[in-house]
Amino acid sequence: MLRLSQRGNKGATPLSPDPAPRAHEAPVSGASSNPEAKITALGELILQRLDDDKAQDVVFIDLKGKSAVADALIVASGRSHRHVGAMADHLLRALKEEGLGKARVEGLPHCDWVLIDTGDVIIHLFRPEVRQFYNIEKIWSVDSAHRTPSS
Repeated sequence: MLRLSQRGNKGATPLSPDPAPRAHEAPVSGASSNPEAKITALGELILQRLDDDKAQDVVFIDLKGKSAVADALIVASGRSHRHVGAMADHLLRALKEEGLGKARVEGLPHCDWVLIDTGDVIIHLFRPEVRQFYNIEKIWSVDSAHRTPSS
């Protein structure tokens, strides 16, 4: 069995099993020491970056008090595989510049659905057809038809 050093990948490091950092653990520029302000600043950074990249149908879902998984969920669409991949790449670079470079990423090779977990904010980037198929906004929607009591 060949080891990494024997295959010529001397600089390669394995993926870390550690969870992504929470917003209160890493500084976001322009935010106070209050964790709520840092989460808000993180959300604004992500939304601004998506707006700059011309993301379509951006939805921000506040999960505070609804889920222990994250404080916010952001869902956006890109026009193509390439657009989704570029938006993900730009978001990861912006997060790294803010000191949040340990965000977890899934789906980058195919770019149909890219998930970026920053710890406090989870970002889903979809191609429109894939987003329509999975319809994850419906899961978190409070006022959707399947959750309203019938009279």
